[in-house]
Amino acid sequence: MKKGLGDDMEQKLYKTVNSAGISSIVTGIIAVVAGLACVAGGILALIQGGRLLGARKNILF
Repeated sequence: MKKGLGDDMEQKLYKTVNSAGISSIVTGIIAVVAGLACVAGGILALIQGGRLLGARKNILF
């Protein structure tokens, strides 16, 4: 089966959303561990990372 140009773009978008979600979660964990001044930012990064990873299945192509 021949792949179209859209298939490559779909895979790139999926990988981008996945890596953005994972990096947000990692950043959030580091911020929370680093200190109390960063706890709010770390919690927000954790929430956003989880939401990004959860939204991957809702991407329509």
